[in-house]
Order: sequence, then C-alpha cells, then structure tokens
Amino acid sequence: MFDNHSIFETTFAGRQLLVETGKTCELSNGSCWVKYGDTVVMANVTASPKPREGIDFLPLSVDFEERMYAVGKIPGGYLKREGRASEKAILTSRVVDRPMRPLFPKDLRNDIALVMTVLAVDPEVPPEIIGMIGASIAVSISDIPWNGPIGGISVGLVDAGSPGGGEIVLMPNAEQRAKSDLQLTVSSSERKVVMIEAGANEVDDETMLRAISAAHAEITSSLIPFIKDITAKIGKKKFEIEKKEIEKDMPLFLFDNIKNFAVDRVRFALDTDDKNVREARLQPVKDDIHANFDNIADVVLVDECIYNLQKFVVRKWLLEEGKRVDGRGMDELRPLAAEVEILPRVHGSGLFTRGQTQVLTVATLGSVKDGQRLDGIDEETEKRYMHHYNFPSYSVGETKVSRGPGRREIGHGALAQRALEPVLPSVDEFPYAIRLVSEILSSNGSTSQGAICGSTLALMDAGVPIKAPVAGISCGLITEGDPAEDGRFITMLDIQGVEDFFGDMDFKVAGTHKGITAIQMDLKVDGLTPEIIREAIEKTHRARVYILDEVMKKAISEPRASVSEFAPKMLQTVVPGDKIRDVIGSGGKVIQKLSADYGVHIDVDERDEDGKTVGHVYVSGIDIEKARACIEAINSIVRVPEIGEIYKGKVLRVKDFGAFVEFATGKEGMVHISELANHRVEKVEDICREGDIIDVKIIKIDAQGKIGLSRKALL
Repeated sequence: MFDNHSIFETTFAGRQLLVETGKTCELSNGSCWVKYGDTVVMANVTASPKPREGIDFLPLSVDFEERMYAVGKIPGGYLKREGRASEKAILTSRVVDRPMRPLFPKDLRNDIALVMTVLAVDPEVPPEIIGMIGASIAVSISDIPWNGPIGGISVGLVDAGSPGGGEIVLMPNAEQRAKSDLQLTVSSSERKVVMIEAGANEVDDETMLRAISAAHAEITSSLIPFIKDITAKIGKKKFEIEKKEIEKDMPLFLFDNIKNFAVDRVRFALDTDDKNVREARLQPVKDDIHANFDNIADVVLVDECIYNLQKFVVRKWLLEEGKRVDGRGMDELRPLAAEVEILPRVHGSGLFTRGQTQVLTVATLGSVKDGQRLDGIDEETEKRYMHHYNFPSYSVGETKVSRGPGRREIGHGALAQRALEPVLPSVDEFPYAIRLVSEILSSNGSTSQGAICGSTLALMDAGVPIKAPVAGISCGLITEGDPAEDGRFITMLDIQGVEDFFGDMDFKVAGTHKGITAIQMDLKVDGLTPEIIREAIEKTHRARVYILDEVMKKAISEPRASVSEFAPKMLQTVVPGDKIRDVIGSGGKVIQKLSADYGVHIDVDERDEDGKTVGHVYVSGIDIEKARACIEAINSIVRVPEIGEIYKGKVLRVKDFGAFVEFATGKEGMVHISELANHRVEKVEDICREGDIIDVKIIKIDAQGKIGLSRKALL
C-alpha cells in the first residue's frame, strides 16, 4: 500500500535517530517523521504553485505546533483544546526560521509553509531540536529550491567549576539539563555555523567557543551526511523559480543607470548619525528615481534597485574605506547614557540610551503566586520571572495600529529574560515574583540589548539583590566573497539600524564581567567561520565590560538595600508538612482570617525537600510590621506548645469556672478561675471579658492534649 515508505537510521550524539517518510502526508511537498528516544515530531512543508505578486521578500511561515496529547495532558481552559501557540512554541519557530531562511534562493517568491507537529515527547529528549532536524529533512527531500541541508543540536555544560572548565554534553538528558550551566542551541550547514542561541550561567568565552565547536563537529560528521544521503535516495527534483516577463526583458544596466543617476546623492543622504535626517534626505532621492525610471521598469524592480544602491554604498564604505555611516570607528560605541528612578511610585525603573536607541524598563514585584502559569508540553509549569518587550510603531517614526506583541517582540523579551535569569536571586533568597516591561521609546538598532541594560538598572533600582549586573551589545558583519575561502570580512560593534539592514549579521551577546549569559545570532549569509565567531565574542566582551563600568555603574553601583516603599514587603517561613493544614485551616478559614486580621496576602508552596514535605509560607503586605506579626502568628500555629511558654491571648468565651483563651491562631486553652489572679476571684468577669487580650502562661498539658493556662503565674 505504501510504495514510497522508507525508514532511515543513524547514530546522533550517542543515540539512535530514526527518520520515516512516504507513509503519511503524501500531498505535502516534503514530509517526514523524526524519532529520537521516544520523542516524535512530524515535519511538513508545502509551497504555492505560483509566486506571490508584488512582493520583494520570501513569504515563508514556520510553525512549531505543540499537541498536549504528546505528554498525556488535556489542555486547560474552557475550550479544552490547543489555542494560540505558547511562547515556547513561538520561540522554537523563530529558532528554526532563522537558520533556514537565508538558504532559500533570494528571488524565491512562492508562499512556503513549514509546520512541525509534536506527536510524542520523551522527557529525556525535548522536541525542539528534533523539529529542526525534521524541518531540514522535509525541505531537503521536497521539490522546493533550497541550499541546505542544516542540522541542529543542543549542548549542555556540567561541572563548570572543575579545572577543565566543565564537560561539554551533546543532546543532554533531563538530569544533565537540570544541572547544566549552559543551554546552547547550534545549527550549522556542511561548512559553517548558521545559528547560535544560548542561555548561560556566566560562561567564559573560551568555554562557549569550545561548546560551539563541539556542536558544529557533531552536526557535520553525522547529521549533514545522513540528510544528504536521504535526499540523494528519495529527494524530488527542485522546481524552477518563475521569473516575471518584465524581469526577463529588463536591460541588465537598470541598476547601473540608477546608480549613475543617484549614487552621490545617496552617499550624502546616508552620511549622518541621525536616522531622521537620513530618512529626510533619502525621500526626495527616491522620489526622483521613481520619476525617472518608473516609465521603463516595474516599480518593484526600481524599489529593489534603490535598496541595492543603499546597500552598495554602505558596504563599499565599510569594506574599502573602513568608514561607517555615522563616522564611528569599527569598535566605537555610540554615545551612552543610563538613569534610574525615572518614574515615581513604580517599584523600579531604568532608562538606557545608546545613540538613537532608547529603552525604558520598569520592574514590578509581586507575591510568588503572581508568577505565570504555563500550559505547555515541557516540564516547566510556571515561571516567577517574566520579561515583556513592547515595540510601538512610534519608536521607528511610523504610524501603525498596535496589534499586540508579535513573534519579534516575544523573541526579544525572551532573549532579555534569558540574559538576566542567571543573576537573579532564588525564591528563598528573594521571595517575590518579578515582572520587567521594556518599552522601546526609540529604535535605531539593537533594542534587545538596550532592553538588557535598562532591565539591569530597573532591577537594581527595585532592590532586587542580583548577583551581578548584565549588559548586552551587538556585533555586525560585512562580507565580500566567501570568508571560508579567500573572501574578506569586517566586523563592527554596536550596529545601528542601517548597518543591520544592509549588513550580514547581528550577533548579540549579553553577560557580566565574569562571563556570557545569553547569545542570539541572526544571519543573512550562509554561515559563519570559527574566526568570525571568535572575533565577535571577543569584541562584544570588551564592549560590555566598558558599558558596565563606565556607564551603568555610574547610574547605580549596586542594588538598593531595600525594596520600594510602594512594593509589597515579603517575608517567609517554613512549616513542617504535617502542619500545613493547620495553617490553611478547614476550607481555608485560618489563612483567610490571618489575611484579614493583618492586612496581608499569604501563599503556601508545598515542596519535597530531602525526602520530606515542607511548606514554604510567603506573607506579603505594604506594612512590614503587620507582615512580621503575621509570620509570628503562623509560627505560633505550627509550634508545639510546651509548659512554661508565655503568650498574649484573646479571651474567646467566659464560663463560671474560667475563661477560654486563644493563645495562638487555632489553639486555645483554659484559664481556671483560680488562675486568673493572685487573690480570690468571685466572678470571672471581674478579671476579663470576651474579646479582652491577656497574657497567659502554659502550666499543664494533659494526656488528651488539653492545655491549662495561668494568668496568675505572670503576676
């Protein structure tokens, strides 16, 4: 029945990798199932038969679709079905898109949809890398033109403190991931690295380079030959890219004519460090070009020539004259500024400016339960630290209706979050949920790295005891020919928008003085050589140290000693597992009464520590004294009463023979009439009435646990 059914096997990072094709999805241009451990991902790619009219870009969509059945879960929410893609799925889609997009032909305009569907998940094998491998195979064996294949791999680092710098682990299992100081994803082609994404616990440059090299070696030695072998056996013939008739008939000298007509004016327009001035100068030049050439060429082709003319000028300056658009040196940073305490009443704020890129980050502290709950297929079910990034149209001088965060905003927020996570205190050290919001006020390149710097300022202004400040910076690239052979390349620090737009790379690195905490690399070429990667890491290292010491440190040198007066004051205590129900009470009555009495918010986090269940109780409130009193009340609930202890208690009931006193929340004892005073008492009401607060001492505890109290013993 399945005439084209094929199964291919190889060993990848010490484990069997199995690829199955030809059994399902026969209407896709390319399809495969990839199995690694018990994780299974299905990849499908389709392309429209005709190119889309009137566009100058590749209409490629990449989607990583999580299915909750893959981990044996029923989705939450009212509908009980998968809805909008999770943040993790969006980030995975971006990680797959970035290395694959540059390898499609530059003039391909057919709509392409690449879908990775997670069918089963083994906790030892996260599905993201398997999805990337499946996507590469699906496109490789399809009839869609592509200059792949690529391969992907995850890398961990265990025992980082050992003399050798730690052990590099390829495709780490769950146990290794839990103790790893590095979460690195590398994608590469046969010769070059095409994508790097990393989160790290202050990993030094040499260890990071060693990990990238190990990843590239494994991909090129096992994955790439495997995918090429599959393609050779079952791959379809690639279809021809359809050219428009006007493009076929267009004289080859169109670009040369436009260049001769306007190149000097374009040079003048671009030669400024002010984005507004540049745009104002360029607009009349563009208008004149269209006025003179729209009558002989398609408008889309003229626009493409205008784009290529700007690109020609910028790249020629860099490669032949060592000149940057704004006149800076290759390793020179734009003017920098940093401020804190920008806003009143918020818990913390920081403003970071680099040239015409400006980011305001605001920090908010909340109770631990204010953290985000996650409904996804991985093991993470909640996160205490959230970082959100907003990129409004006014930041680039455009007029556009806001539609909420897109994939770019989610990706940049995740990058900033990844960069700062390693320096945040643990929940036991700082029992708060933390939310950072980075507002991009002005954008002219590297806003994500500005968000990292602004976020460090906001955290320290909020009194969050971070382990070390973090700064981020980007490195650009211009190539001529193939750097892996005899071609040239030039790298430059702190690229602005026009250099990013017309350049070949945006290599973002964040870190502390000690080491790297995050990397994200975007490419427009077919990959990087080891020499380019090393140079980018070395340059960004020097730049971030300068930013930390010469700019950020002068704004705020260390975290504030205490949180803002407007932030909740958070205290915590630990109670034995068998006492948690006493703190909560039947139907939550005890915890609700405590919250009302002291004006605080109480959260209980039940954990397993050293084989024992314990409850971490968090108390938050604006009034620190009330929060402390509540903690003392909670401790009194779980404390086992002992003879001789003294309490301040509330009279609950008065009887002829004595008074019942609540000496701790949920605990009461009786003061016999003979123990009320050091003289004869005729009526209990002569000494106390219901609601009175009196000091009492435990004088006896009988076999049934009934407690006898005395007021007389304290007189």
